[in-house]
Amino acid sequence: MTTVLQAQSLTKRYGELTAVNDLSLEVYEGEVFGLLGPNGAGKTTSINMICGLLKPDAGQVTIRGKVITNGNASVRSRVGVCPQNIVLWGQLTCLEQMQFIGQMYGMRGRAARIRSERLLEELDLIEKKDKLARTLSGGMQRRLNLAMALVHDPEMLVLDEPEAGLDPQSRVMVRDYVKSLARQKTILLTTHNMDEADRMADRVAIIDHGRLLIVDTPEALKYTVGEGDVLEIDLNGGSVEEALCALKPVIPQISATNHTLVIRERGVVEHLPVVLDALHAVNALPGEVRLRANTLEDVFISLTGRRLRE
Repeated sequence: MTTVLQAQSLTKRYGELTAVNDLSLEVYEGEVFGLLGPNGAGKTTSINMICGLLKPDAGQVTIRGKVITNGNASVRSRVGVCPQNIVLWGQLTCLEQMQFIGQMYGMRGRAARIRSERLLEELDLIEKKDKLARTLSGGMQRRLNLAMALVHDPEMLVLDEPEAGLDPQSRVMVRDYVKSLARQKTILLTTHNMDEADRMADRVAIIDHGRLLIVDTPEALKYTVGEGDVLEIDLNGGSVEEALCALKPVIPQISATNHTLVIRERGVVEHLPVVLDALHAVNALPGEVRLRANTLEDVFISLTGRRLRE
């Protein structure tokens, strides 16, 4: 796999507060990479350093082996940024916003217009091209910001909370559009929506207190981190106490609520034949069986805790 982005030992301090602490990441060509963490974990600071908007106190970021923080505009132009807070100019139309950004990146007027109109078409905004951007709905403005990040055709796209404030239809549209860009572009996204990350990301990194906790695919994390899947088995006959005694030696993480056995274990489905055999041995008759798979949110909470963050 070819490395597009490499962050090496990034550190950023604000007085006595260390916002990012020795963070190292690699993002590969054509992948969607999710950067997850609670509020105050250091995501925004990390993103700003990765985009070249903030100089680290230690470490460096390279794009295709070239340092992005040394003032080299050609390196920074390889990255398109769609910020969490919508950025628009109040007196410009949608098309003018796009052309202005394109020209800021050195595009000629005609090329910027052609590229802008194509992106507006793809994001279902072409009918609004001559409307003032500030008159659009919040969801349309979010989509316009995404188009603005792509107008200069960067090879890497950074999305900070790309689905924030979107209604369900717009959320699906943006998600599908970003997924359509995968393999064509390298994408780095931050989000608090674990379902979004699970659906979109090839790999995710979870950070907290400025430190990297783990990096892996969502499926691998769900299988190896956290308390595991939840299997509920209703008993239509037999003793719950005897069932618990029979299953405890096999699966210690078992409990009961009324006439329902609750088992939490990683890969719990693989243990189902053993569970049914143990129940049969004590004449416990299983009824409805329900499975809730381990989620990325379970993994996230397991690693970062349940304490509320400001």
